[in-house]
Amino acid sequence: MHPNILRAGALALSLSLIAILSWEFYLRHKGNKVTYDDNEALWADKRAMVYEPADKATVFIGSSRIKYDLDIPTWRTITGKDAIQLSNVGSSPRAVLTDLANDPNFRGNLVVDVTEGQFFTEVAFYDASTNKKISYYHKRTPTQRFSFQVNHALESQFVFLDQDNFSINAMMDKLPVPPRDGVFPGRYFPMGFSAVTYDRQTQMTPDFVADTNQHNAVTGIWAYGLNRPFVPLTTEKTDAIFNSVKRDVDKIKARGGQILFVRTPSSGPYRAAEVKRYPKTAYWDRLLAMTGCKGIYFTDYPETSHFVCPEWSHLTPSDAIVYTKAFIQEMQGKEWPSNNISISQ
Repeated sequence: MHPNILRAGALALSLSLIAILSWEFYLRHKGNKVTYDDNEALWADKRAMVYEPADKATVFIGSSRIKYDLDIPTWRTITGKDAIQLSNVGSSPRAVLTDLANDPNFRGNLVVDVTEGQFFTEVAFYDASTNKKISYYHKRTPTQRFSFQVNHALESQFVFLDQDNFSINAMMDKLPVPPRDGVFPGRYFPMGFSAVTYDRQTQMTPDFVADTNQHNAVTGIWAYGLNRPFVPLTTEKTDAIFNSVKRDVDKIKARGGQILFVRTPSSGPYRAAEVKRYPKTAYWDRLLAMTGCKGIYFTDYPETSHFVCPEWSHLTPSDAIVYTKAFIQEMQGKEWPSNNISISQ
């Protein structure tokens, strides 16, 4: 090979490494931490863990609230068990519930988080993404599994590999384009609103927690949806949802699995709209009655009824720790699961 080609290749490699390391240093200097792409591969990796014995792990499904509100390190420390997080933002957990119900090998403990606006709807905003994750899990190849492990090794070391925030497309999506009438402003979520751990726990960054302007940016998005006309489902469609959930629950319970429904905190105008649109007796109480499952509703307990969400819908990391501790106590009070939760400390 010609020496000039080798020198040119070495120069190109050196410049590339300098550019990458400079970009990494800049992002870390700005306070950014390692976070993970919450994609199909990461979800599938956790989905494969649901076969752990029921006395070793609990599976969580739902929308975004349980992803923020369940602090997995706190859960592990107190219960001595793993928490397998399969919830998906902006999506109904019913597709995942059906996937687990149709899996004859799943017979574990399952916690289902109920966010009424996603749970009791025909199609939630990101249901297509959840369905894609489920399909990916069932069709993934050995090559894809190996690729995931390689990606994990790199993602755990480099901030710039965060595809949700620092890819070219992600940064273009976050350009300050002025709001337009009739266009959902979903792409303007502040960067610090959703950092994802390897366990798929989602957290607000300290910068986000301290910045009311960022809170307002998110509440503006929620307000856009809350201010749109609300058309409740017909009785026939609502009944179909309840019946579908009951069928799935019955399948899991018939195999020895145990299911607990949970309603995590919300506050402000978001909470007010939920109370008006989805009365507790008509939805929550009916859900427990039809399925025969136990449930924990946050306003029923003084330890969890006081939380104020900074953007109306999710807890801060510090409040998530407090909530998780209270939630475990409430589960013990419900004697759920039937063999109860062992406390390791």
